Amino acid sequence: MRLLQRFLVIMVILVMPLNTAFAEGVTAQTASIQVDGLSCPFCAYGLEKNLKKVNGIESVKIDMKTGKATVTMQANTEVTDKSLRQAVKKAGFTARDITHQ
Repeated sequence: MRLLQRFLVIMVILVMPLNTAFAEGVTAQTASIQVDGLSCPFCAYGLEKNLKKVNGIESVKIDMKTGKATVTMQANTEVTDKSLRQAVKKAGFTARDITHQ
């Protein structure tokens, strides 16, 4: 009986971190930023570089045709609109609308 209890305790200890890792992967959010002034690949690269510097940003995708930057945030992190606007401004552009999905 004691052996079974020990086995169950060890299994719970081993499985708990896996459960947390899977849960974190599901909660990532994205935000779309309408950016004025994107006209060339160098512009897009500079914007992407500055957005990736924001703490909590996992990835950035720039669509020059629509003038939108889509950012994916790391799970369980909060990225404020203010920090996104500052990164866009630092890259030399103006952030218009920010929508979260």
